[in-house]
Amino acid sequence: MVKVGIIGAAGYTGGELIRVLLGHPDAQIVFAQSTSHAGEPLWKAHSDLVGETEIVFSADAPVMEADVVFLCGGHGNSKDTVASFPQEFKGAIIDLANDFRLAADAGDFVYGLTDAFKDKIEKARHIANPGCFATSIQLALLPLAAIDKLGEVHVTAVTGSTGAGQKLQDTTQFSWRSNNMSVYKAFSHQHLAEIKETLKKFSPDWCGKINFVPVRGDFARGIMASVYMDCDIPEDQAVSLYKAFYQKSPFVTVVDSNPDLKMVVNTNKAVLYVRKYGDKIHIISMIDNLLKGASGQAVENMNIMFGLPQDAGLRLKASKF
Repeated sequence: MVKVGIIGAAGYTGGELIRVLLGHPDAQIVFAQSTSHAGEPLWKAHSDLVGETEIVFSADAPVMEADVVFLCGGHGNSKDTVASFPQEFKGAIIDLANDFRLAADAGDFVYGLTDAFKDKIEKARHIANPGCFATSIQLALLPLAAIDKLGEVHVTAVTGSTGAGQKLQDTTQFSWRSNNMSVYKAFSHQHLAEIKETLKKFSPDWCGKINFVPVRGDFARGIMASVYMDCDIPEDQAVSLYKAFYQKSPFVTVVDSNPDLKMVVNTNKAVLYVRKYGDKIHIISMIDNLLKGASGQAVENMNIMFGLPQDAGLRLKASKF
């Protein structure tokens, strides 16, 4: 059994981690830390866990009891948290925030995009889990980057309200979000930097732009990314390229008909749909932002690091109806 600790366990990503790990055949939660909910049962923060476990939130984080610690706190907190660990701690660390994703900040943290860097993850002890938009967009572009066919990229991606975290904001209140949509951080989203770093590793000579327009959707969870660019590859070859690239990826599926978001919500799946329209290639990429875009991929990383089946604990069915 892999002994797991979670720091910042009362938020969305912490709750999803707990939900997945409670059903994991080879993992045991030894602590779930939360300053705001210390002493309370997990279901007080995550009502979907009522009746599932007797674990209570702890005020402290006894990391020496864990083989792996997941960091689910807010962005900017992870570096201080890691620095506070006892020097004797030799366990694995998987950070779900953005503190270690970029090369300039990474140190010995490996970027944990499981469908691109599995060989490096296998040897790592510290993982920077990718961002949700970054995961969706990178999966749409990696096969083209691998054959140096990237041009100027255009992306419009819609995300659910859980992508903004649990902290109350005007744009996450039901009365604002319901029957409403809006653009935010147009051409300046923070995930662009990690996307570009990954693409440059696959296509070092690529100097193109990514024109990314994120959109707030009027739903709770999921990401649909619509990606297109100029491309001279025929459609049948492009589809074959994508299917071959992800042949060994347990959660990425290239489909032959136009997908919808309910195919992936509540799962760790990524669904891609590739078509040509004249000289443009269009890729639709769909994931659940809290699973494949966060906690699910974090568990994938744990599985790879500890030599477990990559899909252990992650065969989750979508809520289609």
